[in-house]
Amino acid sequence: MIRKAIMKDVKPIQKLLEPYVQQGLLLPRSLSELYGYLRDYYVYIPDGEEEPKGVCALHLCWEDLAEIKSLAVHEAHTRQGIGSRLVETCISEAITLGLYKIFALTYRVNFFKRMGFTEVDKSRLPHKIWADCLKCAKFPECDESAVLLEI
Repeated sequence: MIRKAIMKDVKPIQKLLEPYVQQGLLLPRSLSELYGYLRDYYVYIPDGEEEPKGVCALHLCWEDLAEIKSLAVHEAHTRQGIGSRLVETCISEAITLGLYKIFALTYRVNFFKRMGFTEVDKSRLPHKIWADCLKCAKFPECDESAVLLEI
């Protein structure tokens, strides 16, 4: 089941993100940040379980642009289509809100390409999206790729 995250999901979300943070694949998210942006997050919770095993956020950037971020699936649940379903849920919300350009910064370009995204030069994205990048140890030498979906 995929649903909007609720308060009791915050600590499990942070725990779910941590292995990806340790691998350098995601930016760390403080509890304060997760509580503050909780409305951005969706979680996947398997039947009969209580804690999220997948997470993804849709962050609204501008009047016509949103970002997919913090996509993570617990290792035991990978390769089951959960990540794709989480991203599809975020895309659906973006469309409902009237947003038709959705991007992600990622190391998993092929995953997003399979979902209809196109790899683009990061310079095509507005400068205001780089706020999170300032927290990254790799800034300003970002090695992620930008992908964009225009609906």
